[in-house]
Amino acid sequence: MKTIKALITSAFFILMMNMGYSQNVNDMVKEWERAKAYTLEYLDVMPAENFDLKPTPEIRSFAQQMLHITDANYGFTAAIAGVESPVGMGESEKSTDTSKESVTKMVTAGYDFVIDAIKGLSDSELSENITLFGQFEMTKAQALAKMFEHQTHHRGQSTIYIRLAGVKPPNEKLF
Repeated sequence: MKTIKALITSAFFILMMNMGYSQNVNDMVKEWERAKAYTLEYLDVMPAENFDLKPTPEIRSFAQQMLHITDANYGFTAAIAGVESPVGMGESEKSTDTSKESVTKMVTAGYDFVIDAIKGLSDSELSENITLFGQFEMTKAQALAKMFEHQTHHRGQSTIYIRLAGVKPPNEKLF
């Protein structure tokens, strides 16, 4: 009996891992709305005078980190949804206006682009295969998960910038 229970449990977890990308559109929209709100909290808490802060000279500034998220959000979304990005690849991060107001506006627009595009997908489209950036074969749901992971990674990196500015970062927003 223990062996059967262990096998069923193992099969369940393997199935769930393989289905990890099978969220529905409504769930994905909610997750992206949460991610947008969380990122906007990061932008809000960082003092305006520290948007050009770089922990070391060779890495991105806080503003560039946020704009890198935005560029990736546009690029991934355009590829996933089959729509044209209103922003050229890497153009946000090259912006010379790295003021708090400008960066917040660009980041907000990038998240809105993602959310609107996801709303335009059907649940069945999430299982469609695409070739992301001409080299990575995956479903649209998997690509959306990769994009989510990317923005989470870079937002997480920016926590250090906020700490270096002497500010407490926003509390984690898992739900």
